[in-house]
Amino acid sequence: MNRTALATLAIAVNILVAASPVSAKNLTVVNFGGANGDAQKVAFNRPFEKRTGDAVTTVEYNGEQAKVKAMVDAKHVDWDVVEVETGDLGRGCDEGLYEKLNWSKVAKKADLIPEAIQQCGVGIFVWSTALAYNADTLKTAPASWADFWDEKKFPGKRGMRKGARYNLEFALMADGVAPKDVYTVLGTKAGQDRAFKKLDQLKPYIQWWEAGAQPPQFLVAGDVAMSTVYNGRIDAAQKEGKNLKVVWNGSIYDLDWWVIPKGTPNKELAEKYIAFTLSENPQQDYAKNIAYGPVNAAAIKSLDAKTLANLPNSPTNSKNAVLMNLTFWTDHGDELEQRFASWASK
Repeated sequence: MNRTALATLAIAVNILVAASPVSAKNLTVVNFGGANGDAQKVAFNRPFEKRTGDAVTTVEYNGEQAKVKAMVDAKHVDWDVVEVETGDLGRGCDEGLYEKLNWSKVAKKADLIPEAIQQCGVGIFVWSTALAYNADTLKTAPASWADFWDEKKFPGKRGMRKGARYNLEFALMADGVAPKDVYTVLGTKAGQDRAFKKLDQLKPYIQWWEAGAQPPQFLVAGDVAMSTVYNGRIDAAQKEGKNLKVVWNGSIYDLDWWVIPKGTPNKELAEKYIAFTLSENPQQDYAKNIAYGPVNAAAIKSLDAKTLANLPNSPTNSKNAVLMNLTFWTDHGDELEQRFASWASK
């Protein structure tokens, strides 16, 4: 082949290469949907797609770890990044359902709040279970869990999530245990008995809730005087014009976590996505779309005062708060939930 023909062939090959699109990948991200899912779409998914050219497909679920286990056991993993709650993080890691994170690919640990770092998962955001009330109907603002238990001073029903978690901690704080000592006391048989005895006092006034949307509905309708509630639900109600207020004193804050199911073929892209969501700007944007706190320390510091006022882990709101104890509920959750179910049914 002469030089002219070779040159012509080379040009043709270059044109074909230039014309061929870079192969885009598809990442499947699983979350709990709702306002949280919407905030993730705005702060994480769309910007990641724009930056990388890869597509993000979202799947909503209700935390069914059985689905993850079935995929891992069958060695046919279709989910790449999954949002899980604290209790499922510990159990799933112990059962080998999640990849152990390669922190060199995910984030610098020093950039994150210490609570966000676990072997198989990394915190995405901070949320809180707190006391809330309707300021249109309750003219004197409650200030503590002792007030929540004071039916004489604050007559009316109390909304509480039907389960042991949170309620036992709240009961101890209502009984005078300092937030910093809650899990020390609850870790003893005497402390557990004390919490259930305190719950006995309030039991005639409790209206149970099981779905996060219920407490704001109860408060707006006047069905309860006060309720335990997920703070993001109050933020959403406030944006709709409802005069609901959060009492941060004695609130219990927790994190939701990113995990990578064991055996995903898209592990490298999953790590890339997680790293992006943990960076400062996406973390800021997320907190501006829903009142859940960043895990990126720089993002917390650079948020405006109005946004910080509604975040569980702002310097002001976290002063007298309790961090949900992962180890305690992994070790004692089953027995205490069974005891609670028996107690509630009587």
